[in-house]
Amino acid sequence: MKYFFVDALAILLFAIFARMAHKSEPFTVMNVLNTWWPFLIGVVVAWAYFTLRRLSGVTLSSGVIVWACAVFAGLGMWAAEHGRTPHISFIIVATVMSGLLLLGWRGIARLAARR
Repeated sequence: MKYFFVDALAILLFAIFARMAHKSEPFTVMNVLNTWWPFLIGVVVAWAYFTLRRLSGVTLSSGVIVWACAVFAGLGMWAAEHGRTPHISFIIVATVMSGLLLLGWRGIARLAARR
């Protein structure tokens, strides 16, 4: 379960980076949390699946599941809130950045385990 918290932290970093990049709104804790929670819902869904299936959640393939769930939930909730599909640049940046963070720590852990 400790790895769930690593994923939650990775998505929190994603939200912080996203808010730092957007100068149109002030950088506040509430704005970071508003960006974080929809993507976190996807992380929770993925980890609920891992728990039910008794999967570790640490492998790169499980990272892809967490990533897909986070992006689907986060962008889906954004679309529902705004009544439209997010701009393609937002979709690309959110998908790539969250993927780097969610898969990146797993790749680093895998390399460290080999040594």
